[in-house]
Formats: sequence, structure tokens, C-alpha cells
Amino acid sequence: MGVFLQMLTVLLVIMMVSLQGWLPLGCLDEERIALLQLKDSLNHPNGTSLPSWIKADAHCCSWERIECSSRTGRVTELYLEETRNEEMGDWYLNTSLFLPFQQLNALSLWGNRIAGWVEKKESLSSLEVLGLSGNNINKLVASRGLSNLTTLHLYNITTYESSFQLLQSLGAFPNLMTLYLRYNDFRGRILGDELQNLSSLESLYLEYCYLDEHSLQSLGALPSLKNLSLRALSDIVPSKGFLDLKNLESLDVSYNTLNNSIFQAIRMMTSLKTLILPSCELDGRIPIAQGFLDLKNLEYLDLSYNTLNNSIFQAIRMMTSLKTLILNSCKLDGQIPIAQGFLNLKNLEYLDLSYNTLNNSIFQAIRMMTSLKTLILNSCELDGRIPIAQGFLDLKNLEYLDLSYNTLNNSIFQAIRMMTSLKTLILNSCELDGRIPITQCFLNLKNLELLDLSSNTLDNSIFQTIGPCDLNHLQKLYMYDNDLSGFLPRCLANLTSLQQLDLSSNHLKIPMSLSPLYNLSKLKYFDGSDNEIYAEEDDHSLSPKFQLESIYLSSRGQGAGAFPKFLYHQFSLQYLDFTNIQIKGEFPNWLIENNTYLHDLSLENCSLSGPFLLPKNSHVILSFLSISMNYFQGQIPSEIEARFPGLEVLFMSGNGFNGSIPFSLGNISSLKGLDLSNNSLQGQIPGWIGNMSSLEFLDLSVNNFSGCLPPRFDASSNLRYVYLSKNKLQGPIAMTFYNSSEIFALDLSHNNLTGSIPKWIDKLSNLRFLLLSYNNLEGEIPIQLCRLDQLTLIDLSHNHLSGNILSWMISSHPFPQQYDSYDYLSSSQQSFEFTTKNVSLSYRGSIIQYFTGIDFSCNNFIGEIPPEIGNLSMIKVLNLSHNSLTGPIPPTFSNLKEIESLDLSYNKLDGEIPPRLTELFSLEFFSVAHNNLSGKTPARVAQFATFEESCYKDNPFLCGEPLPKICGAAMPPMTPTSTNNEDDGGFMDMEVFYVTFGVAYIIMVLVIGAVLYINPYWRRAWFQLIEAPSNDPNSISYGFPSIFLIKSQASFRSPARAQRSTMQE
Repeated sequence: MGVFLQMLTVLLVIMMVSLQGWLPLGCLDEERIALLQLKDSLNHPNGTSLPSWIKADAHCCSWERIECSSRTGRVTELYLEETRNEEMGDWYLNTSLFLPFQQLNALSLWGNRIAGWVEKKESLSSLEVLGLSGNNINKLVASRGLSNLTTLHLYNITTYESSFQLLQSLGAFPNLMTLYLRYNDFRGRILGDELQNLSSLESLYLEYCYLDEHSLQSLGALPSLKNLSLRALSDIVPSKGFLDLKNLESLDVSYNTLNNSIFQAIRMMTSLKTLILPSCELDGRIPIAQGFLDLKNLEYLDLSYNTLNNSIFQAIRMMTSLKTLILNSCKLDGQIPIAQGFLNLKNLEYLDLSYNTLNNSIFQAIRMMTSLKTLILNSCELDGRIPIAQGFLDLKNLEYLDLSYNTLNNSIFQAIRMMTSLKTLILNSCELDGRIPITQCFLNLKNLELLDLSSNTLDNSIFQTIGPCDLNHLQKLYMYDNDLSGFLPRCLANLTSLQQLDLSSNHLKIPMSLSPLYNLSKLKYFDGSDNEIYAEEDDHSLSPKFQLESIYLSSRGQGAGAFPKFLYHQFSLQYLDFTNIQIKGEFPNWLIENNTYLHDLSLENCSLSGPFLLPKNSHVILSFLSISMNYFQGQIPSEIEARFPGLEVLFMSGNGFNGSIPFSLGNISSLKGLDLSNNSLQGQIPGWIGNMSSLEFLDLSVNNFSGCLPPRFDASSNLRYVYLSKNKLQGPIAMTFYNSSEIFALDLSHNNLTGSIPKWIDKLSNLRFLLLSYNNLEGEIPIQLCRLDQLTLIDLSHNHLSGNILSWMISSHPFPQQYDSYDYLSSSQQSFEFTTKNVSLSYRGSIIQYFTGIDFSCNNFIGEIPPEIGNLSMIKVLNLSHNSLTGPIPPTFSNLKEIESLDLSYNKLDGEIPPRLTELFSLEFFSVAHNNLSGKTPARVAQFATFEESCYKDNPFLCGEPLPKICGAAMPPMTPTSTNNEDDGGFMDMEVFYVTFGVAYIIMVLVIGAVLYINPYWRRAWFQLIEAPSNDPNSISYGFPSIFLIKSQASFRSPARAQRSTMQE
């Protein structure tokens, strides 16, 4: 009985200890209060960071950026990177705030503008890891509070002037084992001497620092150093400082330009286990092999992104301890006998040969690597002719195989079938089409956990017989971008271990309810987008076993009815995308309330309607919200900042919102993207938008905003995309964007802006798109515009601009062949309207990256067309129509090889059309109508065979097809002709002259007729005057004016009086 009681007591103790480890403890009250005080200090005087830290919530361990001990409930880690707004100035850290955190061992304060400490640091006595990167600290003062510090992060923390003090102060931390000094300027600083007191230092990271030979010459004074990273330094890495680093085990000198001497030094590092040398501009001329001869202990070697020669593989052959070898993108082309370098690598476990061209011999060598666990042969130009299968026959231990972006044949799948240990198989973009019996390779792959068959042309036969559905341990299945069709295969329900499933971009019919997947209890991620999504009647007796974290069901516009009922049972969602599914109904508040960790919510074009009702509680996690292209109405709720304080992207375009922009939006300090376009918003654009420091994307186009532009966007230093077109804005551009040097696209078109283009326009040095069309701008184009050397598209059409098109302006615009995509936002949100091929079109999506064009049409420009325009070889659209340009068409236009639309109509151009324009094979629209051109039309070849008569009309001295005038026939004298230009710009507009003369003539006739009608004496005298010549045979008969006068006089009488007058006469 006693023994039984003892055993029972032991079991109870074990149970209590176990339960204690699992109890959901809140943090201690003293720590919660300290956290709130720390928040107040970070936000002083007017910051809004850390919105989830609220007094009413006692469970502070669930607050953002906090980690607690599962046993004690005490705070152990604080990650407070960039929590203080930099506009609030320097921050002096009160370290006494950390006194209650007795178990705090990791503290990150990166990027908070810390300029110094307040009070002693004894409060940080348990701290082991401290991150102070990106601050303004020039000196660290050691104390008992930091005596246990083992890891210190000091990235980008000092300038050259203050680096000396900082380095000297580091010597006071004797227990420091790991030191990160990335992105600092240490030129001229003797690092070894200044760090020699760090006797325990084992790891030193100096990546991306400014160093010179003096900076490294005494690194040998750190005898305990085992790990050294000198990645991407500013100059050639010297070797003198390495000679005494006998204990070094890991060396990273990647992304540098290396010389011979460093390999002599590397040869002496006999303890080296890891050597990282990618992108070192090795080209075969440097004898790097000699540096590897004595590296018998080397286990990890990375030589990727270099050009290797034969000798290096002789040296690799001697590295019998090598476990990881990375030769990615080394320009191996089959001529270098690399196989001989692999013959003795019996211990190799990881081999990456991707982005090379391989030959037969390499696979014979791979076959001998029986310890190999990971093999990456991505993009190796394998095309089925090389018998790679023979290299796989003995790879019984292989766990990871990547053959993507190759062309595979049948034999390879016979070999894969034998890899029974395989856990990851990637066959992305291998031109698999269903005719290759790949299902047979799954027969023995019972351990497979990840299978990627994406971007092939596989059909439903893949699921027949023995296929992916029989892999019971499969956790991730990717089959996007194939030819799968019909309903979801029922066998997918057998994959009970599945966590991620991607079937996007196929031709499947997927129910919104996802009912075929209800049995997959471990499923966390499902992507069925770009398929046919349909609504089915939910079975109320069924509920899914899964708790999804990510759902992507964007479609081509299918679906109907309400939100699927299974969503009401989901409580772990983080990402949800139902774009283009016609759900209807109101905004789903319950979805946000049920899923407190929801991060991204996209409900674009879902036919949702009614007012935009926000949830009752605050949700700080939500950062991306898109409800564009729905039918929401009413005003934008003013509570949006209180409910979603952590928003980074808010898209609400294409709805029926009215009223003004709520002031509360300006309080969302994290907001980067704001799209309120295509609504009925009105009033002035609020000035506080210019104070949103994080804003990068702003689209307020197609609304009813009026008044002037906001005075300044001074605080919006990150602003890159501004779309304000199609409003009722007026006044000058003034100084609005003077300090917005990062702006990439500026669209102010279709407004009522006046004045001239500002001379400070060159301040927008990164500008690529400038759209100012359909305004009332006047004056000449400022010379400063020529300094925008990044500009790829400019539209100044439909204004009142004048002067010459300056050659220096055009010639200094090198339209880039590549566009550095800025992809933090969905590219579909970026759009602009531009006239091309005589049609105004809206451009959206990836085409924006490649579009280049100039539109100066419908202005008052004069002078000749600068021939330098012909140097813009990448331009696609050029429209100079409806101006008063003179002179010939520059022959250099034949260099515009990429041009698709060329419109020079309605000008005063003369001379011949350059015959070499027929070499513009991309040209789809061409017009030189309404000019004074002469000579023969271009030959009817290539694209010019499609251009009709209207492209050349109203050029009286032009002949040849497709015009009816035949060349060689008698031609009238060459005199200038009118161009029917609305803004002709000459001494007198002939069309106005004719109208004025006609009106004056009619008035004169009417006045004379009225006088003769009223005064009988003058009337009789007039008739006697006109009858006298008729009796004189030598006189000239009265002409058209007299006859017209008589007819006019008769017409203004009443019928009775006219008859009576005729009888009297």
C-alpha cells in the first residue's frame, strides 16, 4: 500500500509539473505595467506604435513583439525594431524601465534613433543578446548590467567620425562571443587592436562595411576567432590579416574582387570547415586551386556565380571531408571535366549544379556519391538525350531532388522509382504532358513529403492508378499551371497528412464550400485561384476538419450566393482572397471578428453592397484590405483607423463612396498604399495626406475632388506613385511635390490645372511616368525637364503649351530597356491612360513595365522636329499631331525599331516622307495627314502595305498608292496649303476670315435694302442708276452684287408689298 501511495504521489507531481508547463499564463502584472511605460516612452510625444499593448488586456504575453517563458510567464524576448517614428527625433533610452524583466535575455531595439542611455544598465543583468542596429549611438558604456552579454548587433550604427569611440568602447565586454558590425564605416580603423580585449570573441560579421587594408591588417590579434564574414566589402580583400587566423573554421568573402594573395592565406587555414566564395569575379585566370590543397577538413564550399577552370576540380577531388558543394551558375558547359573532381567525394551530402550545362560523364560521377541527400540540377539544359538516369541508380539515401526547368524522358522516372528515401521531388516546368508514365515513379515513394509538378501540361490521368493520391505522407502538393479539368479528384481526400495544396491556374471546377477537402484535418494552405469556382448548396450536417490559414479562390468571375458556410467555422485564417467571385451580400464583419490573426483580406469584385460596416473591435494584425470594384455606398467610416490601426494597404476603388476622405486615415502611420479611385468623393484633397510618412502609393483619380493641390508633400518622402487624374482640380502645380524626389509615376491629367510646368520638375529625379494631359497649362517646356534622365513616358497633350520641342530635352532621355519593377503592391493597381494608335486606352498590369512613349499633341508647338528623337530606339508611341511644326520628317525616324504608333498629322511639315520608314516593322498606326508633304508615298511593303489613304490625305503634292494621284502626272504649282489646324499660328486664320467676310457682306446688303425700302427717293434713284447702263451698249452689264442686292431687297418685303412695288416699277 505504501509503495502504491508513493507511486501515486510521483505521478501527481509529474502531472502538476507538466500542467504547469502548459498552463496559458499571462505575464506578471509588474511586467505588464513596465511594458505600458515602455510603450509611452517609445511613443513620446505623439507616436502611435504598439497598438495591441493596451491596459485592459492582462495577457501581455499575447501582445505583438513579445515572447514569454511557457513555464514562468515572464518576458524573455522583446523585439522592438523600428517602433519609434523617426520624425519624433532622438530617443534617450531609460534603461530602468527594464528592471522588472528579470528573465529578459534578448532585446532588439533596431532603428529607433537611440542617441544614448538614461540611468544605469544594471536593469539588463540577464541580457545575452542585444540589438542596437540603425541607431545613433557613438559609444557603449559597460556596466555590471551588461556583463553577461554574449551577442551584440550593431548594424549601420555609426559614421566614420564616431566609429573610433564605438570600437574602443566594445573592449569592455569581455564575455562577448558574437559581434555584428554590418553596414558601418571603419576605414583607417585598426580593428584587431581595438577588439583585442574581446578574448572570447568567436564570430565577427563585417558584411557591407567600408574597410581598407589597415582595417584588417591586425585581425590576427583575435586568436579565438572561428567565424569571419567579410561579404561585399568596398575594396579588394587583403590577405595579411588572415595569416594568423589558424583557428578559423568559417570564412565568407563573397561578393568581393579577389586576388592571388588571398588564396595563399586561405591555404594556411587548415582548420577551415566552411568557405563561401560566390560572386568573387573568379574567371579562371587566378590559380585558386593552390589555396585549396591543404583544406583537408573543409566540409562546406560555395563557388557559385564564378567562372571555373579545370584545375579547381583537381583540388576539389582532394577534399574528402566535403559534405556540401555549391557550383550554381559557374558557366560549366560540358567541356570542363568536372566529373574527375567528384570521384573521391564519398561523404558529399549536398550538391548544387543548377544553371550549368552538364554532359554524360558528370552522371557517372554522381552515381558514386552514395551519401548524397540533396541534388539540385535546376536549369541544366537536360533534354532527354543525356542518360541521366544511370547517375541515379545507386542514390538510395537521396532525400531532395530538383530537376525543374529541364526536359525529362521516360528513363528518369524508372530511376526515381528506386529512390525510396526521397522526401522532396521538384519537377516544375519539365514539359511533362501525360504521355510520360510518371505515375509509375510514385509506387515506392512512400516517404515523399513534398511533390511539385507545377507548370507542365499534365491532365487528370495523373490521378489514375498509382499517383499522388497514394502518397500517405505527402504534406505539400503543388500542381498549379497544368491542364487539370473537371471536378476535384475524390482521391485527394486520402491525403490525410496534406498541409499545403496548390491547384491554381488549371481548368478545374472547385466548389466554394471546398467540401471535397473536408477530411484533410491538417490542411493549412489551399490555392484554387484561376479556376472555375462555383457555388453549391452547403450540407448543414457537415463541417470541415481543417482550420485553414490561407485560402486563395480568386476566379474569372464565377460563383454566386452568399459566403460559404464553412468560413463560419474557421478561426485561424491569416490570408483570404476571393477576388472576382460573385458572392453578393454585405461586408463580412464576422470573418474578421472570428479570425484575430487575419493579415490579408481581398474581396475585389465580389458584388458586395450596402454600407461599409466595420467590426466592433480593433484588429491590429490586419495589414492588407481590398474591397475594390464592389457596390458599397455611403461615406468612408471615420472609425477605420480605430478598427484597423495596422493597415499598410487599403484599396477601396470602384465603389460608390461619397463625402470627403475621413481625417482618421491620416492617423494610420503604417499606411503605404491608398487607393480611393473611381468613387464619388468630393471636397478638397486634404493637406494631411502630405504628412503620411509611410505612404508610397496614392490613387485618388476619377472622383469629384476640387480646389487646389495640397500645398506640400514634405513628409511623404517614400511617395512613389501618385494618381490624381480625372478630378476637378485647379490652380497651379506650385510646390506640391517639390520634396518628393522618390516619385516614380505622377498623373495629374484630365483636370483644370493652370500655369506652367514648374521649373523644379528636375527635383523628381526618379520620375518615369509624367502625365499632364487635358489641362490648361501654358508656356514653354522648362529646360529642367531634360534632367529627368529616367523618364520613359511623358504626356503633355491637350494643353496650351508653346515654343520649340527642344532637341536637348529629347536626346537626354535614354528610355531604359529594363524596368526595375517595384512590386510591393499588386501591379494591377497601377494604371494610366494614354493615346496610342489613335485610341485612348487604359494600360494596367505588367505592360506598364515596358511601355515608353511621348505625346505632345494638341498644343501650340512650332519649329522643326528634332532629329535626335530618332535616337529613342525603344520608344513605342510618338504623337506630335495637331501642332504647328514645320520642316521635314527627320530621316532618323527609321531608327525607331520598336515604335508601334507614329502620328504627325495636322502640322505644316514639308518635304518627302523618308523611304526608310518601311523598316519600322513594329509600326501598326501611321499618319502624316493634313500637312504639306510632297513626293512619293513609302513603298507598299511590310507594315506600310496596310496603311490606307486616310493616313496621307490632304497633302496636295503627295502621290502614289494608296492615294488616287499617280506620280509623274502634271502637278500644280507648289504653293503652301492650309492644314486645317485649329491652332494654325500664322498671321491670319483663313477659316475665320471667310466667316467674318461673309457675315459682313450679308449685313451690308441688308442695310442697303432696308434703306431703299424706307426711302422712296433713294429707291427711284437706285433703279434709274442700274437701268441706265442697260440702254448703253458700251457699258458693262451689272454683275452679281447688284443682282444679289435686288433679290435681297425683294425678299425682305411682305408678299403684298412686294407685288405692289413690282407693278409700280
